[in-house]
Amino acid sequence: MASDTPAGAAAPLIALEGVRRDYPAGEGVVAALAGVDLEIRAGEMVAIVGPSGSGKSTLMNILGCLDRPTAGRYRIAGRETATLDPDALAALRRERFGFVFQRYHLLAELSALGNVEMPAIYAGATPADRKARAAALLGRLGMADRLGHRPGQLSGGQQQRVSIARALVNGADVVFADEPTGALDRASGEEVLTILDELNAEGTTVVVVTHDMAVARRAERIVEIDDGVVTADRRVRDGRARRPDPEGAAAPAGPASRWRAAADRFREALRMALLAMNAHRLRTVLTMLGIVIGIASVVCVVALGEGTRRKVLSDIASLGTNTLEIFPGKDFGDVRSAKVKTLVVADARALAEQPFVAGVTPTVSTNSTLRHGALEVSAMINGVGEQYFDVKGTKLADGRFFDGTSVATMAQEVVIDENTRKALFADVAEGAVGRTLLVGKVPFRVIGVTKAQQSGFGSSANPSVYLPYTTVQARILGTTTLRSITVRVDDDTDTALAEQAVIELLGRRHGAKDVFILNTDDIRRTITSTTAVLTLLIAAIAVISLIVGGIGVMNIMLVSVSERVGEIGVRMAVGARRSDILQQFLIEAVLVCLIGGLLGIGVALGFGAVFAAFGPGIGLVYSGTAIAAAVVCSTLIGVGFGWLPARNAARLDPVAALSRD
Repeated sequence: MASDTPAGAAAPLIALEGVRRDYPAGEGVVAALAGVDLEIRAGEMVAIVGPSGSGKSTLMNILGCLDRPTAGRYRIAGRETATLDPDALAALRRERFGFVFQRYHLLAELSALGNVEMPAIYAGATPADRKARAAALLGRLGMADRLGHRPGQLSGGQQQRVSIARALVNGADVVFADEPTGALDRASGEEVLTILDELNAEGTTVVVVTHDMAVARRAERIVEIDDGVVTADRRVRDGRARRPDPEGAAAPAGPASRWRAAADRFREALRMALLAMNAHRLRTVLTMLGIVIGIASVVCVVALGEGTRRKVLSDIASLGTNTLEIFPGKDFGDVRSAKVKTLVVADARALAEQPFVAGVTPTVSTNSTLRHGALEVSAMINGVGEQYFDVKGTKLADGRFFDGTSVATMAQEVVIDENTRKALFADVAEGAVGRTLLVGKVPFRVIGVTKAQQSGFGSSANPSVYLPYTTVQARILGTTTLRSITVRVDDDTDTALAEQAVIELLGRRHGAKDVFILNTDDIRRTITSTTAVLTLLIAAIAVISLIVGGIGVMNIMLVSVSERVGEIGVRMAVGARRSDILQQFLIEAVLVCLIGGLLGIGVALGFGAVFAAFGPGIGLVYSGTAIAAAVVCSTLIGVGFGWLPARNAARLDPVAALSRD
């Protein structure tokens, strides 16, 4: 039905041609609008009336670009809306439209001023300008003393005034009012209608959707709709003469710079995320719990793995790490090895000159009886060089080690181990150092006692003593050959390469390969490899807990999206872009995970302190890299698992979101 408009009128601001809106219903469809033709010119006040279910709200949603028509054409100021993407439609809602809803649709977490400012934030207004504009509008509407009040602290009429101020803050050309008096008493309703009259008198196009003919008669045109069809479109009075803006009404907020506008929107998203987290503290804490456990597990496992690795290496160092034990013979089990007499002290000196050698000690050994007073024990007699104790990582419990002078002079000095001390000197209050000990029939003075040490093939309870190898050769064995030579390899040299170099050197010296080598670094490698595998296994379990925590974040965020559909709809109605909605929910997910990650690190550090106090001598060694990686990991979990819920929120249809509030 054609509208009743004066001849020669200006081109319409809003033009609908054959607009349909169908909704699925079972296997068929229901036409909420069935071919609507309508034109609205700038400055008009139009009332759309009809009974419930007539399609008037659907028509308003399409007019306000909250919904899209199934068929037909809709042009705003000559611009075809069907060609616009969601962000371009959001720009229309932000820059040209304002909405006054029956149920107000104010955000409960924000004050009256905050609710009014929201469209200006998405429009990129500077903070000072938008606050001034919002405060001026609220003041004009009689809300100057309620700026800091939240919706729950305002009456219905006051909430509707806030809604009107929000619709006007960006200088809207068109205000859509959906049943603006439906939830108000008569007095409050009359105040709202008076405000709409004034806005129209100032030149704002006002479209009112109502079922109340008394409200409709306040307009200059009444469009009646029934069963999705316009049944009447009549002008009931002439348009009002436009009045200048009232004194004190601030101009629409001016745009900020691009980066400033983006920063303002980010701040708004961050603030809303914090408000949402605070409003649902228990849910937020439970969501964080999975991340806290996962991050704490990862940090603790990495720290425990590093602590264990260092402890293992320290223990192996006590055996003599990076050492090569050179024995005469072709290989292990060579029955002729005892007859090979080519391994001599000169070989040790030659090895000491090699650049990869950190220490060398010749070794001779035998078994003999030790006597002190009336006590005697059978012991292993080790003739060694002065570097032996450093090469093997042996530590002193008392006294001192012998030195190069003792070796050169074949001194009758002995260093005993803990087993020997317990066997022969346990009852000596003054200790063993300085006492005389018979090795066979040769007297020696005890100059040192070693700490208990793990041997390369397990601990031993047999007493052992250490004498200068020259003394053992001359005074006990009467031979110049060696049982073995121990070489400590420099830390920067691969022991496998060093082993090959030793074999080649001794082969040239002896004219044949008549030695074999026990590479003790193989033991270290095996143990550290096993430790690394166990650390990896436990870390994998911790990572699984992180993934479980991330899934928990995603589930909670999906619930949060479903709970806050109304808020999403309001933000879209006032001009939020999809990226703004996506950003808000992503920030919330990242905050949950980031705070959870920091708490997890705190828990891990606390666990380390407890473990150090009551643990089995293994400390947790924390890595700054691991802690930084944990923070990054928790952030990535927030982004990764928060993306889907945030994307779902950003893709919600504004009208569907508003209808589910």
